[in-house]
Amino acid sequence: MRPQVTMKGLYFQQSSTNEEITFVFQERENLPVTEDNFVKLQVKACALSQINMKLLAEMKMEKDFFPVGREIAGIVLDVGSKVSFFQPDDEVVGILPLDSEDPGLCEVVRIHEHYLVHKPEKVTWTEAAGTIRDGVRAYTALHYLSHLSPGKSVLIMDGASAFGTIAIQLAHHRGAKVISTACSLEDKQYLERLRPSVARVIDISNGKVHVAESCLEETGGLGVDIVLDAGVRLYSKDDEPAVKLQLLPHKHDIITLLGVGGHWVTTEENLQLDPPDSHWLFLKGATVAFLNDEIWNLSNVQQGKYLCILKDVMEKLSTGVFRPQLDEPILLYEAKVSMEVVQKNQGRKKQVVQF
Repeated sequence: MRPQVTMKGLYFQQSSTNEEITFVFQERENLPVTEDNFVKLQVKACALSQINMKLLAEMKMEKDFFPVGREIAGIVLDVGSKVSFFQPDDEVVGILPLDSEDPGLCEVVRIHEHYLVHKPEKVTWTEAAGTIRDGVRAYTALHYLSHLSPGKSVLIMDGASAFGTIAIQLAHHRGAKVISTACSLEDKQYLERLRPSVARVIDISNGKVHVAESCLEETGGLGVDIVLDAGVRLYSKDDEPAVKLQLLPHKHDIITLLGVGGHWVTTEENLQLDPPDSHWLFLKGATVAFLNDEIWNLSNVQQGKYLCILKDVMEKLSTGVFRPQLDEPILLYEAKVSMEVVQKNQGRKKQVVQF
């Protein structure tokens, strides 16, 4: 009999109150034989992203120990009998589905072939894993939700974040005029160095600059065609936490700066619009869309489109259109502490674990 090989994988455990989560390493037995459309992968890099606890609860996907790490790049070790796109030794990249039993933060995983694409030769493991999800989010926001086209004006909030950077680069590639906000002097300097250059960088770090006024000034009073927010304030200043107050625009600001026929793509899942807000949007013929990049995971109908997005993200990474904001790679044993930072949304650059 072959001896069972054990590997360590990172999981999280929820407290009984569901408020706090703890990250723990668990021993895993060697994976079973690869079946049907599944691929066995040796993980070479895995990016860290915040876990949406609320979504997991709503999808009834809670369990004692939940696998951590989904954006992976690696080498195919074995393929199931029905796999048609990959063979052993292929270099691939993809995103593990929400219901995956395997953590990406482990040496070997199983994944359905429909969640993978080939990794271009000139793209590094860390670049592939560190860009794939933000690339999918940017495509979802700018192509599928707001129909970006050349000549459009786009406001990308918090453009110096890992996701904001990729969104700016995709918008520039499509010929859009980009305006962005900066949450610190460091972010402002980073955005001003970007090439192609951002049309205007709005420094909101001191809380005194009015985003709507700046955007209307930049667009000659017409307003912007597309807004991609990084969260919004829903209430008056007296009812919001101080930190949120300073860095996020009020929903009324967003509506004010939207142009006629504009698209507001929001990451605020609990957005509340009052009747006057809706009426104002109606008068502008504007639309509001919610950015949830998990829709590609939740719908089998969209699988063909999803694979096209994954391939396009890798192609743009290999040609230099995408230049991700990556932190220095870390090792697996450091992932527990790093995930705690990521989960609290305290990191700026994308953190990637290298194996």
